[in-house]
Amino acid sequence: MSEITLRRLETSAETFDQQLDALLSWESVSDNQVQQTVADVIDQVRHRGDEALLELSVRFDRFEVASATELVLDKAAIKAGYDRLPEEQQQALKTAAERVEAYHRHQVSESWSYTEADGTLLGQQVTSIDRVGIYVPGGTAPLASSVIMNAMPAKVAGVAEVVMATPAPDGKVNDFVLGAAHVAQIDRVFLIGGAQAIAALAYGTQTVPAVDKIVGPGNIYVATAKKQVFGKVGIDMIAGPSEILVVCDGKTDPEWIALDLFSQAEHDPHAQAILISQDAGYLDQVEAAINRLLPTLERADIIRRSLNERGAFIRIDTLDNAPDLINRIAPEHLELSVDDPRSWLPKIRHAGAIFLGRHTPEALGDYCAGPNHVLPTSGTSRFFSALGVYDFQKRSSIIDASAEGAKTLGAVASVLARGELLTAHARSAEKRLND
Repeated sequence: MSEITLRRLETSAETFDQQLDALLSWESVSDNQVQQTVADVIDQVRHRGDEALLELSVRFDRFEVASATELVLDKAAIKAGYDRLPEEQQQALKTAAERVEAYHRHQVSESWSYTEADGTLLGQQVTSIDRVGIYVPGGTAPLASSVIMNAMPAKVAGVAEVVMATPAPDGKVNDFVLGAAHVAQIDRVFLIGGAQAIAALAYGTQTVPAVDKIVGPGNIYVATAKKQVFGKVGIDMIAGPSEILVVCDGKTDPEWIALDLFSQAEHDPHAQAILISQDAGYLDQVEAAINRLLPTLERADIIRRSLNERGAFIRIDTLDNAPDLINRIAPEHLELSVDDPRSWLPKIRHAGAIFLGRHTPEALGDYCAGPNHVLPTSGTSRFFSALGVYDFQKRSSIIDASAEGAKTLGAVASVLARGELLTAHARSAEKRLND
């Protein structure tokens, strides 16, 4: 099999800006046909409920059952999946869940208030969402870590019920995913996938309860369905392919960096892995390591396509210019494999997650470090953040005006309301002025 020669960009080149824009460009493949298919599925589930779910499960997942109740796993059935796992996997899942829970407890927001001199109280009441639905894909990689990352912050936030939807192709359920559902305290699992699962969670059926928010990754049909039901329910984000940007000063073992690039490239042929360095010779070493190690990996074909289609090496004149380039790319995952990486933090404005130093591969964040691995992609870290407890809490404003406060505020409100020609507002406020 031919060796990979990654595309190389030079920041000093006159055409660098255009080359970088072309490299980063990502257009969704959700064409009109996909959108129409998803719309039809949503409409069927919305109006026919369980009957549509049963038909669609046969059509898309080759999973035929007599009743929709057979698509439901309760806590006992979820735990049974956990019990079937080897002890090593059980312990790893428990450790990951404990670390993710501990990290997210630092994010909990509390209600607050203050009282002004005239006795008026102002504040904010923080409450959790009532019910959340997590979607977990059923592809070639059983994403147990995704269950933990999506469920634990919801549980920490105080969500009363967390349910999960995951497909069961040919009626087979992955015990590793069920084991993760057990340690993440999932309340119920529904064996449905695709756009029909998103529709069921959004609108509810006779068996599947409607939720208030849907989170979790999925294919283009799932992503399109999430987009179409947004407004009826909340969603986390519309995520693109996985990304990693590594900045290295040339002092890290090239094989470490090659494997770090592989860690995201193996997700998807459309995933993106980019390495920035000021050392052209080091880029050669990493490329040699890539070609040496790639044949040893089970998902080599996916990695090869990803690196050939969307991977790149970028040589920069000096590492001092790297932060500006990082902020322009706004990566999902950023590794700073350099000396004194903590000193870089004040300069980094846009990145989903930042991995500092030579001993912090992105893979630790994917599984067990503690921070969430649900991160903004495609440059959206400019305005989105990692999934967290705050995504499962709501904030209600509190206003308790005293009699004196009503007069003070009412006078101001009256002037502003009449300026907007909204006299009912004004008269409502004015009624309190003379009481």
